[in-house]
Amino acid sequence: MNFSRRNFVASASTLLATSATMARAKSGAVGPGPAGSSMVSKPVVQPLAPDLVRSSGVRPDLFVSAMDALDRHGARLKRDRIGIVDFGAHSSQPRFHLVDLSSGQTRSLLVSHGSGSDPAYSGWLERFSNRPGSNATSEGAYATAQYYTGKHGRSQRLVGLDPTNDNAMDRAIVVHSAWYAEPDMVEQHGKLGRSQGCFAFPFADLDTVFAHLGEGRLIYARKMDAGAGASFLT
Repeated sequence: MNFSRRNFVASASTLLATSATMARAKSGAVGPGPAGSSMVSKPVVQPLAPDLVRSSGVRPDLFVSAMDALDRHGARLKRDRIGIVDFGAHSSQPRFHLVDLSSGQTRSLLVSHGSGSDPAYSGWLERFSNRPGSNATSEGAYATAQYYTGKHGRSQRLVGLDPTNDNAMDRAIVVHSAWYAEPDMVEQHGKLGRSQGCFAFPFADLDTVFAHLGEGRLIYARKMDAGAGASFLT
């Protein structure tokens, strides 16, 4: 994940300023993603979580927390689609939820967590860290930023919006695909491999993630208490 920090900071600032302008608009066009497709952003009226997310897989408490984050950082983010990561789930489970806030539809994908968050390699995320060199996953709200090609191929940079993940740029925490995030890892080992803190996806799912989120949208990563809101939306 080699790239110029200075160039990234400058381009990230431009992205967030552009996203803020679009978020304040009544409607606007979303720029093309990696495949060149385009979509239209529409204002979102936020109903109650059970009425909004119709597909199973998203914890109600986690969804509400993600929507709170979207409200907190709303001036920086588009509000039509988000990604929610349930790090309370085992890595063998599809725990990265792509949520369309306009239609209420979801799609859930496999995603790896950082080795520093799971030192025993149990498949469970045990702790978060924002510290450089920790190789851990960071908790909080991220804004999706620019696409680039690095050592993992096509990737997407992320801007950490909270004190718990505001080192994301310096740590090069990004979205990318990886062999250790493939479903075969679950079949053979019962869990995915671990990243260095990045959100690593199966190769076949990367285009789906890019097309859903594009630039300037929320990824919200959190591990909720096991006893709180453990039921799923249906």
